Amino acid sequence: MDSGSVALLRELLNGSGWLERARELGLALRATRSPGGLLVVGPPDDEPWHVTAHLSDEARYAGLPQLTPTLVRWRPPADAPAHLRVGLDRLERAARGETLFVLTEQQAPVPLLERVDDARRTGATILAIEGGDPELAGLAHDAIAVPNGGPVTFDGAQHLVSAAAGEIEQRPGLRERLARLLEKVSGPQVAD
Repeated sequence: MDSGSVALLRELLNGSGWLERARELGLALRATRSPGGLLVVGPPDDEPWHVTAHLSDEARYAGLPQLTPTLVRWRPPADAPAHLRVGLDRLERAARGETLFVLTEQQAPVPLLERVDDARRTGATILAIEGGDPELAGLAHDAIAVPNGGPVTFDGAQHLVSAAAGEIEQRPGLRERLARLLEKVSGPQVAD
């Protein structure tokens, strides 16, 4: 999904509550304290490569090094490059200030739930995009459920959240700040 498609999806979802939820989860992803401390994991048969790539791009474009993700894999090949060799043992070292971002469209398998629970116990923040899994949602500090047949696909939800994570806060310009200041001092201005 390119940026134009994400913009169209945002336009279509305006007022539905989806954009606000995506922003909340995106901001929560940014709360990770250090580069590489955002751990992204999915079930063994569906590693979340796609959202990992998008988060990496967003981190680079927005200048947010803490958003740089680490893809955690179930069976990384020993000869893979270092950034693709991160295995489940990394979850055992998850700590306070780090975030475990879990993505699974289906029910999370028990071994994944156990590892999520362990990471939570060591102080990691647990965030998820899930397909309606009450066990995973119960372990997560914040989660977005993406039911089948809803207004957003699982892939679309990932795009919304990763784009929201990289949004740069727009600070009001000088004119907007002056207008707010004048309004505070003299009350709302009414046009003739």
